[in-house]
Amino acid sequence: MNRKISELEEVIGYHFNQKQLLKHAMTHSSYANEKRWEKTRNNERLEFLGDAVLELVTSDFLYQKHLKMPEGELTKKRAGLVCEPSLAYCAEEICLGEYLLLGKGEEATGGRFRPSVTSDAMEALIGAIYLDGGFANAKEFIHRFILNDIEHKQLFYDSKTILQEIVQSRYEESLTYELLKEEGPDHNKCFEVRALVGTAEIGRGTGRTKKGAEQAAAYHGLLELRNAVEPDKTDEEE
Repeated sequence: MNRKISELEEVIGYHFNQKQLLKHAMTHSSYANEKRWEKTRNNERLEFLGDAVLELVTSDFLYQKHLKMPEGELTKKRAGLVCEPSLAYCAEEICLGEYLLLGKGEEATGGRFRPSVTSDAMEALIGAIYLDGGFANAKEFIHRFILNDIEHKQLFYDSKTILQEIVQSRYEESLTYELLKEEGPDHNKCFEVRALVGTAEIGRGTGRTKKGAEQAAAYHGLLELRNAVEPDKTDEEE
């Protein structure tokens, strides 16, 4: 585990003074239960703390970035950034699941890649950084790994909704998703899905769940439609 901790420190660009805090953040309740440790030795308390730090940093970021946005819109935007799918997506970008300490049962059922597990671990990691290095270091981590490239991430998170709205407004045909492939054992499935407007394919995507694959297909469909529209705009301007 010490080697894994050093690897994770390199990935996130933060080196802990108290290495035990990082190990604590990576300890899932299933592992602690299996070892018959006290409940306080799993990462749930750090997750609680990290959630509060994340909400404050995100609120401040949005408040400064969107000076004319009303409270209701700010709240909605923040909810999208700190929700489970968003944090799981960010956790996947740094392969956080690989560093988790899981019980055998949780490991066998795919817990290492489960969004609810990895998103909680992301918050626990924030809590650990906050305790070890203070608010400034936690804020830097959040800006670097969660609040970076928001426009791209927001488009990905909302891809199915946005694509549905575009198709309804521009096309007579309906938007559907078709499952093309399903591979792997139950605890580690991989799905491939394509998005169709009528019978025309506009994008494909893969994911560990069917819903995730549909989201990825919708995202690629959005990019395809955007690329198809932009040349027309250029022609009109000329």
